[in-house]
Amino acid sequence: MHSRFKAAWSQLPEKLQSVLRPIIDQPNFPAMLTAEQVKHIKNECDCSDSELAFSLLPFAASYAITPISHFYVGAIACGESGNIYFGANMEFSQVSMGQVIHAEQCAVTHAWLKGEKKLTSITVNYTPCGHCRQFMNELREGGNIMVHLPERKPATLHEYLPDSFGPADLNITTLLMDTTDHGYKTPSRDRLLCAAIEAANQSHAPYSESHSGIALQLKDGSLFTGRYAENAAFNPSLPPLQAALIMINLAGKDIHSIDQATFVEKQDAIVKHWCVTENTLKTLGCQQVELAYIN
Repeated sequence: MHSRFKAAWSQLPEKLQSVLRPIIDQPNFPAMLTAEQVKHIKNECDCSDSELAFSLLPFAASYAITPISHFYVGAIACGESGNIYFGANMEFSQVSMGQVIHAEQCAVTHAWLKGEKKLTSITVNYTPCGHCRQFMNELREGGNIMVHLPERKPATLHEYLPDSFGPADLNITTLLMDTTDHGYKTPSRDRLLCAAIEAANQSHAPYSESHSGIALQLKDGSLFTGRYAENAAFNPSLPPLQAALIMINLAGKDIHSIDQATFVEKQDAIVKHWCVTENTLKTLGCQQVELAYIN
């Protein structure tokens, strides 16, 4: 078991420990549980979806990176598939505060990049801020997502975000997590460039059409990608780098072990991420950062 889980482990009932241990002990535990694993745990422990999610919150929060706030937030996103995905807040020293990732953003993006198409609920150990409520409002039927908080009755996102402003107000019908392919070609055999373009093809940028993606190679050779997730309120949008950093962290890897990066965006894009992406990556210790344009 990874050392990050030890404090959370001591809080679990003995029965749940015995059922969860073979899963958590996997060397490459992916910070998620499959629908089959969820069903097995619920049957063995006689618990509900929400009870299981609350039990797992400390595990999700253990992924938090908090050099600024020292405040650990965990989130559990439940997909329509039955899978559940961990999320945690992530902060970065010596870059702008705007680069931080909220736990709910992390869990939603984790589910999106793992192929989930729709979320049914999200469980958090602290009340979602307005930023996160707006981010979740970008999802299809987002207002119907159930929000679970300790010692509170479950409520829909619509109840937490009444009279909301969202994609429909801007006549947008393609929403976050919907299947999309923007059709950018990958003529190069370069591994990172092809992966970055493929990520851009699946980016969600219906407001600016500024599609972008990134591929990061770690020092151990592993590859992670991230894609842009735009929001109707603009500010809660999540850049590609943040999406990739989420996947690195939740894979149990060190975000400071990035060896190479390739970022792609449109040359004439009205929204560009290159400057902040390059700056953040270099702050994290990656010196080999390349920019390529897609068209």
